[in-house]
Amino acid sequence: MNKIGLRKEEKPFETRVPLVPDHVSLLHNTHSIDFMLEPSDQRAFSEDEYNLDRANVIPLKGSGVPVVLGIKEIPIDIFEADTVYIFFSHTIKGQTSNMPMLKKILDIGATLIDYERVVDDNGRRLIFFGNWAGMAGISDTFRILGKRLELLGISPNPFAGMKPTLELRELEELREEFRLLGNRIKEQGLPHELIPFVIGFAGYGNVSKGAQEIFDILPHKSITPEELSELSPESHSLYKCVFKEEHMVEPKDSSNSFDLQDYYKYGNSKYVGVFHKHIPYVTVLMNCIYWSNKYPRLLTVDFIRSHWNKDDRRLQVIGDISCDIKGAIEFTVRCTSPDKPAFTYIINENRAEVGVKGEGPVVVAVDNLPCELPRESSTSFSETILNFIPALAKADFTVPFSDLDLPRELKDAVIVYRGELTEKYQYLEQYLPKEEN
Repeated sequence: MNKIGLRKEEKPFETRVPLVPDHVSLLHNTHSIDFMLEPSDQRAFSEDEYNLDRANVIPLKGSGVPVVLGIKEIPIDIFEADTVYIFFSHTIKGQTSNMPMLKKILDIGATLIDYERVVDDNGRRLIFFGNWAGMAGISDTFRILGKRLELLGISPNPFAGMKPTLELRELEELREEFRLLGNRIKEQGLPHELIPFVIGFAGYGNVSKGAQEIFDILPHKSITPEELSELSPESHSLYKCVFKEEHMVEPKDSSNSFDLQDYYKYGNSKYVGVFHKHIPYVTVLMNCIYWSNKYPRLLTVDFIRSHWNKDDRRLQVIGDISCDIKGAIEFTVRCTSPDKPAFTYIINENRAEVGVKGEGPVVVAVDNLPCELPRESSTSFSETILNFIPALAKADFTVPFSDLDLPRELKDAVIVYRGELTEKYQYLEQYLPKEEN
């Protein structure tokens, strides 16, 4: 086979690529893989950087390229029979918005492989942008915090005037922006009414690690959730608190103790959410967890309605990096975009108002955060996928699925094979649009 297409991205602001030019050259020279590049004017790397023969820069639809790599969801009119598509499909939870796309893949007889499902023997993702989402997410969140405090007239406000992440583009520029923020915190101090100033990180995986890497540039003290109620006011230093599963839920049966694997297995049926008890101490919450409806939410609509008017409330902004609509943060009712990254959840009207104005918490919910650092996040992603490309290029996708020769990690990520849901993903049948009579 030895031919792979790199499709153009069509979502606004999405300039990332699955394979960067250096890796394309390496794979071509080492494994004789030919690459077809779809023309695009919104790619972080130019066509010239790929250094391909002009005959290899072509629209992919109708080209006969057997394997197509992308990043985000693909418009449904693009799919072709007998073609393998590899991208973040956002279908494995039965996401309503992407079920028509999944049905089209099935109906037309194509194959879908999802990066998100490429995991090791312990279930850890091997191909991901997560750490970059964390880095961009905390940058957006702190800039929005500055705008919110400015609107409320709260000072001193060292977060005011931060540059949008889209304008920084490179990681070193982002780090410098946080070094400058750290200096302002030391010089100006933090608002008296918001100290102790606690930044909570829900989760400790790749997303959280990325966010913490940038946060750690700032002057701070690390604490445990158990210490939240005993903090002393610090005018020139933030507090950082990381929450794990045992801080988010507890067994319904009080005679039982928390067990992580038991929680993963049984979720809502045996555990109840208790994360809300930490919120009175938190000024900014970064939601970095993987969530499905099998598990309790972190924060519900009912909770935020009752909590918002309390005199001791500190919560200002939520950076919902995971961005599951009505998911772990139930009042994340919509996604936002890199140029307008925040909405205010209007408590009494159950709706989102773009910006930081209104009675309710501000939520940053950008669903493609790594595109704000496109070249470096693409390079990192390309490194995670690099070793899988030769197997994709030489695989025969015409054989029965049982005979498909792919590494275990890739084969387990095949959601649809030649128009049929594979055994692991048969459960998605229940979410597909029903045929009209």
